[in-house]
Amino acid sequence: MLVGTIGYYALIFSLFFSISILFLIIFDVKNNKEEINNKIFSFSLLQLIAIFVSFTCLIFSFIQSDFSLITVYENSHTDKPLFYKIAGVWGNHEGSLLLWIIVLILFSYLFLILSKKDSKDYRLYTIFFQNLIIVGFIFFSLLTSNPFLEVIPRPNQGLGLNPILQDPALVIHPPTLYIGYVSSSIFFSSSLSAMINNCVNSYWAKSIKLWVFISWIFLTLGILLGSIWAYYELGWGGFWFWDPVENVSLMPWLASTALLHSIVILEKRGIFHSWTLILAITTFSLSMVGTFLVRSGILNSVHTFANDPSRGLYILIFLVSLSVLSVFIFFLYKPPETKDKIFNFFSKETSLLINNWFMVFILLTVLIGTIYPIFLEVINNHKISVGPPFYNIIIIPFIIPILIIMTIGPNFSWIKNDLLEYTKSFFYLIGLGLIVSLLVFYLTENLNVISLLVIIAALILIFSTIRDIIIYFKTLKFEKEIPKLGQLVSHIGFGLLVLSIALNSNLSKEMNANLKVGENVNFENFIVTFKSLSGKKEKNYNAIVGNFVIENPKKKIFLLNPEIRIYSQPTTMTSEASIKTNFFSDLYITMSYMPKNNYYNVRFQHKPFMLWIWISAILISLGGILSIVLRRI
Repeated sequence: MLVGTIGYYALIFSLFFSISILFLIIFDVKNNKEEINNKIFSFSLLQLIAIFVSFTCLIFSFIQSDFSLITVYENSHTDKPLFYKIAGVWGNHEGSLLLWIIVLILFSYLFLILSKKDSKDYRLYTIFFQNLIIVGFIFFSLLTSNPFLEVIPRPNQGLGLNPILQDPALVIHPPTLYIGYVSSSIFFSSSLSAMINNCVNSYWAKSIKLWVFISWIFLTLGILLGSIWAYYELGWGGFWFWDPVENVSLMPWLASTALLHSIVILEKRGIFHSWTLILAITTFSLSMVGTFLVRSGILNSVHTFANDPSRGLYILIFLVSLSVLSVFIFFLYKPPETKDKIFNFFSKETSLLINNWFMVFILLTVLIGTIYPIFLEVINNHKISVGPPFYNIIIIPFIIPILIIMTIGPNFSWIKNDLLEYTKSFFYLIGLGLIVSLLVFYLTENLNVISLLVIIAALILIFSTIRDIIIYFKTLKFEKEIPKLGQLVSHIGFGLLVLSIALNSNLSKEMNANLKVGENVNFENFIVTFKSLSGKKEKNYNAIVGNFVIENPKKKIFLLNPEIRIYSQPTTMTSEASIKTNFFSDLYITMSYMPKNNYYNVRFQHKPFMLWIWISAILISLGGILSIVLRRI
C-alpha cells in the first residue's frame, strides 16, 4: 500500500505544480524580460517527474498484485502473465486516464523546451492553455477516477482482466492511440495562443505542423492496431464495423488530416487562417467528445469503460467550458483573411481546399451517425443503431472525387496554372484510366458501378503517384522538392487502402456450418475438414483446439487451429480465430461449441487483400514520418 500512497501524493504534487505554472505564467506575461522565467521550466520538469512517479507506482502495484487498490483488484489477478498485468494498468478507466494526463504533461514540456525560436508571449499562452487542460483532467482523476483508492479489508485475490483485452495488441494499442488523441491538445492550445498574440501566419503554420504530424501519425497507427486486434480477436473477421467507439477515433483523424492540408495552404500562400484555426480546435474537441462518449456510459461497446454518470457529467461540463472558451477567443481575436491574395480554381490550394470539404463532409456524416442515436434515445427513449449500410451509402460515392483530386492536385502549382502545360499529363491520365477500366472489368465480376469506379479511381491514383515519384528522381526535382516524397507515399498508401478495402468487401466469401469431428464441407471449391480436437493449457486460460485441414481450389493444403478458450478470472469463454495469411488473401476460421450432439459451429472465410489493408495504413503513416524527417521542421 506504501507504493499506492506515493503514487497518490505524486498525483497531488503534479496538480500543485500545474496550478503553480498557471500563476507563474500570469506574472511572467506582465514581465518585460525577453526570456521566460526559469521557474516555469523547473516547475514543468517537476510536474513531469511527479506524474511519471505516480504512473510508475500504479504499474508497480499491478506487477506486485497489490489488491489493496480498487483499480488493481478489479483489473488484475495473480495468475495473469506479467505482460497482461502491465496491460491492465491502462485497460481500465482510472489507469487510462492517468496515461492521458501523462501525455498532456509530456507534450506541454516538449513544446516548452522545443519552441525556443518562438516569441515569449506565444509560448507562455500556449503552456497556459495546456495547463488549464491538465489541471482539469487531474481534478477529474482525483475527484471521480482516483486510481489509488483503497479496498478495506484487502482482498487476497483480484477479479481479473477482461479476457478480450488479454492480447499483445492491446498492450500497445491504447498508448499509441492516446498519444494521437491527447497530443492534439498542444496545437489546440497553440491556436488559442496564436490568436491572442496575433501571430496566425505562415511562420506559425510551419512551426505547428510538426505537432500536427506527430498527432496524426500516432492516431493512424493507433487505429491500425485497433483494426488488426478487432480482426483476429473478436472472431467476426472484420477490421471495421462502424462501431460508435471506432468512430470516436476516426473523427479526430479526419479532422487532423484536413488540418494538415489546410496548414500547407496557410504556410505556402498565407490564406485560410480561420479555416486552419477551426480545424485545429475541432480536432482536439472531437478527442474530448470521444472521451465523453467512452467514459460516460452512454455507449455500450466492448471498447468502453464502466458506466458512471458523475464522470460523464464532469467531462461534459469540462468539454463545454473548453468549447465556449475557444469560440470566445476565436470571435474576439480571429485574424482577418488576406484579401489581396490571388485565388484561381485550377491551383494546388483549390484542390487541397476541395479535398478538405469532402473530408469534413465525411467527418460530419460519421459524427451524425454516432451522435444521432444517442439524442434520439434521450428525446423519446427509442433505441436505433446506425450501421455500415448508412455510412457506405453516403460516404463511398464521395471517395471517388477525393481520389481524383488526390491524383491531379499535387501536380498543380500554387496560385494558378496554364492548363496547356498539363495537356500531356491529362492525356496520360485519360489513357491510364481507360487501361485500368478495361483491366478491372476483365478481372472482376458482379461488382456494382460504384465499387468499380472506386477501384478504378484508386488504381489511377496509385499508378499516377508512382509515376510522379519516378519523375522526381529522374529529373532531379526530387532534390529540390524533397519534402513532397512524404506526401506521395501517403497518397499511394491511401489509394492502396481504398483499393484493398473495395476488393476485400466485394470478393470476400463466408461459410457457416455445424460440423462434428471427422466431417467436411465443400465451399466455393474449398474443402474444409474437421480433423480432430486437442487441448492446451496456459497460465491464464485452458483451450480446446480444433484441427482443421483446408484444401483450396488449387489443391494446396493448409492447417488451421482455431481455439475455444476458457478463462477462469473472470470466468469467460471466447472463440479465437486461426488465420493463414499470404500475399493476396487470408484464410480465416473460428469455431464455437454447440451443446447438442457434439457439434461445433464453424465459420470459414476467404478474405482477399487483407495483408494490403495493413500495409497501406503503414504506408500512410510512413508518409507522415518522411514529411517530418525530410522537412527538418
